[in-house]
Amino acid sequence: MTAVVNTGDDAEFYGLLVSPDVDIVLYTLAGLVDPDQGWGVREDSFHTLEMLGRYGQETWFRLGDRDLATHIYRTYLSRQGARPSEVAEALRRHLGVVVPIRPMSDQPVRTQVRTRDGWLAFQDYFVKRRAADEVLDIRLAGIEAAQPGPGVINALERAEVVVVCPSNPLVSIGTILAVPGVREALCQRTLPIVAVSPIVAGATIKGPADRMMRGLGMEVSAVGIAETYRDFLDVLVLDEQDRALRGRVEELGIRAVVADTIMRDAAAKAQLAGITLQAAGLR
Repeated sequence: MTAVVNTGDDAEFYGLLVSPDVDIVLYTLAGLVDPDQGWGVREDSFHTLEMLGRYGQETWFRLGDRDLATHIYRTYLSRQGARPSEVAEALRRHLGVVVPIRPMSDQPVRTQVRTRDGWLAFQDYFVKRRAADEVLDIRLAGIEAAQPGPGVINALERAEVVVVCPSNPLVSIGTILAVPGVREALCQRTLPIVAVSPIVAGATIKGPADRMMRGLGMEVSAVGIAETYRDFLDVLVLDEQDRALRGRVEELGIRAVVADTIMRDAAAKAQLAGITLQAAGLR
C-alpha cells in the first residue's frame, strides 16, 4: 500500500512548516492520531500555544505540544535541504509507519479560496473563518510548475487498485489530480480505480466539500462526485442513503456499489475498506 497525499493545504505558522494532510495520514498510520478530532496527536497538551498567545500571537490554528515537535523537525530538515518527500520519509521511518507516504509534489502548491472578501489562504478560510464564507472560486498557486513527487506516478501505474478516498474532491483529491501528469496517469490505467463518495444524502459527514461544490455550481451528491472523476473512475461506492442515485451513476459509465460508508468506529472503517477493495475485484 502507498498513500499519495495532498500538500496544497501546507502553511507556515510561527516560522514552522506545517503539512496538515501528510501529518493526519502519518499520525493515523502510527496510531497517534486524536480519535475525537481526527487530527493532531492523541492526549496532546497546548502549553506552547498558550504561551504564544501571551506574547500576542494568533492561536486559532491549534498546534499541540507533541504536534509542534513534528513541525520543528520538518522545518529543521527542510532548512538542511531535504525535500518534502524526504521529510515525509524520515517522519514515517521514525514513527515506525510501514506504508510509504508520498507527498503529491516536492514543489510548493498553495490552495486559495475566493470569497466575497477576496482571496484567502486555505487555512484562513477553513480553520480561522470556519469555512463560513461562500466559495466563489478556487485556485492552486504554483500548480503549473509542480511535478509529481518521487514515487507518485510509479505507485499509480503499478498498483493493483487505486482507491480515491472520501475526501474533498476539490481541495484535497482535486489538488492531487491537478498536479501535471497525475490525472493523465489515472486515465491511462487498465487496472481498477474505485472511489468512495464523500457526499451522503446531499451533505458531507465533515468538512466543507458540500458548501464548496454548491458554491461552484456542482451537484452536491454522489452523482456530482461521479461526474468529477468520470474520465478515470471505474467504480463508485455510495452510501445506503443514496441508493436511489445508483442508476444515474451507472448512466455515466461507472459501476455503483451501495454500502454503509459512514465510518463510526474502527470496525466500520475496516468493513468499508473491505467492501471497497472487493468492489475493485480484490479479495
